Order: sequence, then structure tokens, then C-alpha cells
Amino acid sequence: MIVHQCDGRLESMQQEVDAARIPELSAVVGLALQEARSGGASQCEADASLRRGLTATVRLGEVDTVEYQRDRGLGVSVYFGKRKGSASTADLSAEAVRATVAKACAIARYTAEDVASGLADPEDLARDIPDLDLHHPWSLEPDEAVALARACEAAGLGVDARVTNSEGASVSSQRGVRVYGNSHGFLAGYASTSHTVTCVLLAREDADMQRDYWFSTARDPADLEPIEAIGRRAGERAVARLGARKLPTRRAPVVFSPDMARGLIRSFLAAIRGGSQYRRSSFLLDSVGQALFPPFLQIVERPHLAKGLGSSPFDDEGVATRDRILVRDGVLQGYVLDSYSARKLGLRTTGNAGGVHNLIVTAPGSVSSPEALLRRAGDALYVTELMGQGVNPVTGDYSRGASGYWVQGGAIAFPAHEITIAGNLRDMYRKLVALGDDVDTRGSIQIGSMLLDDMMIAGE
Repeated sequence: MIVHQCDGRLESMQQEVDAARIPELSAVVGLALQEARSGGASQCEADASLRRGLTATVRLGEVDTVEYQRDRGLGVSVYFGKRKGSASTADLSAEAVRATVAKACAIARYTAEDVASGLADPEDLARDIPDLDLHHPWSLEPDEAVALARACEAAGLGVDARVTNSEGASVSSQRGVRVYGNSHGFLAGYASTSHTVTCVLLAREDADMQRDYWFSTARDPADLEPIEAIGRRAGERAVARLGARKLPTRRAPVVFSPDMARGLIRSFLAAIRGGSQYRRSSFLLDSVGQALFPPFLQIVERPHLAKGLGSSPFDDEGVATRDRILVRDGVLQGYVLDSYSARKLGLRTTGNAGGVHNLIVTAPGSVSSPEALLRRAGDALYVTELMGQGVNPVTGDYSRGASGYWVQGGAIAFPAHEITIAGNLRDMYRKLVALGDDVDTRGSIQIGSMLLDDMMIAGE
């Protein structure tokens, strides 16, 4: 058994990581801001956090690791006019806070001026902090976590005699609390939790060996899929991939499973982030107002969903998060901006410092069940796994290794592997035909299966 633990000096903070720690972290942030002002900074900000977690991993019924994490940190940024300096520490004692601020101030005096640097504008900061129901601790002891992981793995191994090996089942429970403050008078914090169960299994038939997995994640442990169901799903997926074949090179429709479709949206987000836009390093430069998707597609951001995995009352700069339409009727409505990138572009922050918050992709009138989506595809490739990093963010060229299933006559015919799929993301987005109603909510991007009209499929 391996146990990892981060030592610390603030004993009162070591016991629990919840909303009760917010006043103590607020004092740490307040001290940092006070020290920065005393050091002559014209603006300053500080972000303090505590995290605590337990992860137990079992392989073939035996305990592999039990890890106990207890981390904390403070990040400080100071501004002397338009000169910025940043420093961080894992020590939250008053002495360490003062030393960290002094280092940030020293750095700022030697950096070049940047007219876009500085805090978020005061009028953009969050004033009302909603309770988003993000904190649901799981009173999980190591032996309980191990027992759950064993039950998950055993359920998967029992699916079929051909499930012969395992890369492990893990049960993880994480909780954290964060406080952010700046010299505009903003100071707020909140607690959150995240719990995950994962199982990775291998199936074998003669010389053929295939691997697959399943997982469930949620803010509230009560919202996780049943432990045994996660293991069984992993086992069933591994068995279903046995007998995988190569495909001849061709052009054909491609269906991306929900978790793979999420990756296409991530590439879209990367292209419309402020940093990519002002650096002129995006295949979607100056694309606001352009029809990037078919008219049926809508993408909205919903930061305040209760228990949402991407929910947050404010972004990493204290800017208020709000519901937002990012794509309406296929047309891009705006970029994803923090304060710095917004200034570089002559725009206003969208509250996305640190990323997006619960992006929901819908297609009213063009949504089908997964089975109907395959029938509509006809002869197609159904992609359930992607490999490699073959996405060029400047040109949009896309080429990745893939595996999944060949669909013939609208029904799955056999598993397929050792394939490369290729295209250009601009074309791929326009070739979207329909979405499935099998929406995957296990992340900050929620989307169902995605059917594209056609792509190049390279095989034999």
C-alpha cells in the first residue's frame, strides 16, 4: 500500500476541506493583498486553495495503490503600472506569504510593460455569489474505497470468460476549497467536490487481445453510476472489440461516440479562444458572425447548473459567469475571452479565465437515438477511440488514429482498428448531419454522438 500525504503547518486546515475553511483562506489572501499594496503594487490579486483526496486502485483483486492527497497553494500576481510579476507557494504561513509577495514584486520590477495587463475591470466582477450545490463530501475510508474498487473490477471480470486481465479499477474522492481576491475589493470563495470510479479491462480470444474502459464522475457520490454497472460496462466494451479488423481505404460517413465528439468541440474552443485569436494562430480567425456549423446547431454555456462538473460562480479572475449563447443557428456569436485576451482584441471579457463552464451542444430537430443515427449513416465508421495529437490548430488539418466499429446497412457489423481518419475541421463542422440523444454529461462539454457526412478513412 502506498500513501502520499502533503505535510503542512496550518493544523486547523488539515482536518477538513469545506466551506468552513473559507474564512482562514480569506485571511491568507487578505494578507497577500495587504503586503502587495505595502510593497508599492498598483494592483494585485491572490488565489488560495486547499485540496484533499483519496484514491484507491485495485488490480486483479489485489490492492495496487492507496493514495491520500492533501495539497494547498497560494498564487500571487502584482502589477506595477503595466509591469506584472507572479509567484506561488505551497506554504500558507504568514512568513511564506510575505516572502512570496516580495518575490512577485521583485519580478514585476524587471518585466517589460504590457498595455493589456492588469486585473479584470471592476464592473465585470461577480457581486452575487450563487450557491451551485457543488460540495458533496464522500465519507470514504481507504478500506471502503478498496472494497468498492474490488466490486467494480470483479463485476467486469465476471461479464465473460474472455475478460482475462485488468489494468485496474479505481475509486477516487476529491474535495477542495478556493478563495480569490484582488485589490478592486473582490474577495470570495467556494467549496467543491468531485468523485470518480474507473475500470479498465482486457479481453482475449486466441491471439487477439483488446482493451477498453468505462468510468463515472459526479459532484455528488449519489449521482455516480452503480459500481458494478461501471465494471460490467468496461468488460462488455472490451469483449465487443474482439475480432477487430482493418478496413480498406475509402471515404465514408463517420459517427463519433459522445466522448469522442467532445474532442471535436474542444478543438473548436481552442480555435476561438482569445489567445489563439490575438496571436493569429487559429484556423477560425475573425470568425464571429460566420456560419461554422449547419443551421440546426446550437452551443450554449450554462455556468450555474446545480452540481455541474463545469459550474462556477466566477472565473479565475473573479469575473461573474453568466449564461451565454456561443453558437446560434450554426453562427459563431463571440470568442472565449479572459481580461487579457479581451484587451488585446479590443473586446470585453466573457468570464472564461480558466476555461468554459458547462458547454451544452444541441441540435433541435436533428437529434436521433444512437440506433437511428447509425441507420441514417448507412455504411459508416463508428469511432469509439482516438489516438495521437494530429490536429493542426493553425490550419485545422485533422488526422488521428482511430478504432471502433464498421457499420453496414445501418447496423454494427464488426469491430475495426488500425485506422486513420483525416479531414479539415472547418469542413468537418460543416459536414455535421445530426447529433444523437445519448448526451454524455461526464465533463464540462455535454454532447451526444455526432454524425459527419464523410471523411477520409485510411486503412489497408
